[in-house]
Amino acid sequence: MEKHFAVIGDPIEHSLSPVMHRAAFKAKGIEAEYQRFRVSPDNLGAAVSGLTALGFAGWNVTIPHKEKIIPFLHELTPEAKRAGAVNTVKVDSGRLIGHNTDGQGFVRSIETELVGTDSRGWFNGKNAVILGAGGAAKGIAFALADKGMNLHILNRTEEKAHELVGLVRVRGGEATGGELLPGKWLGQADLVIQTTSVGLKGEKFLFSLAEINPEALVVDIIFRPQETAFLREAKAKGCHTLNGLGMLLHQGVLAWEFWLGERAPLAEMWDALRNRILVVEKG
Repeated sequence: MEKHFAVIGDPIEHSLSPVMHRAAFKAKGIEAEYQRFRVSPDNLGAAVSGLTALGFAGWNVTIPHKEKIIPFLHELTPEAKRAGAVNTVKVDSGRLIGHNTDGQGFVRSIETELVGTDSRGWFNGKNAVILGAGGAAKGIAFALADKGMNLHILNRTEEKAHELVGLVRVRGGEATGGELLPGKWLGQADLVIQTTSVGLKGEKFLFSLAEINPEALVVDIIFRPQETAFLREAKAKGCHTLNGLGMLLHQGVLAWEFWLGERAPLAEMWDALRNRILVVEKG
């Protein structure tokens, strides 16, 4: 019997999740389909009910629904509870279980980039700056706090940054916060993560990275375009840069394994993503 999965968000046209998951189903010989649906915030509850009624086995959740979907679910995994955000839903005997793979997916993407180093030791005690405090930022913040990093969380709405700081501290992490502005943190950061939507349409970032530590690893979780204006400036300052494609891959692998309970075909999923990006760029 064919299984059905999806991703919901608004906007959703840019999502590469169908490419990745369809490749995984094909590689494993699993009869399944994966679709993407644009769901406005006003229709989120109706969409959840509709997907459930149609017999979907699970779905991914992206901007702007990662936090707002929680009241429509029956249960949350420890990862989702801690992050206060959901990016993966599994339907189990009619119950909707929310999970969050963003944080661990991000960490795995960084660990992959750090091949040849002691990745476990790399994180501990270093300074990470997270730009933004939305659903993805939450998962990333808790995962990095677990790795022993000192967090500085900045957001355009400063109160939201401080809320996330408080949640991290309650769970034993080290964190400070403030408004999304340049400052001394630029020269002190070992890792900078851009989690806002700024750059999706090719626009410049909100401020200059002129004073950034050239030894910092700079990540933009946007993957299309592959190199945002934010990453281009960081690279020009000497920083090692990374886009969000690796995070997309690893959070997708974890979501797939949450749904199906078996190891995902990582290599085939990665090849599908890279090939799709190349086709888009040539087109």
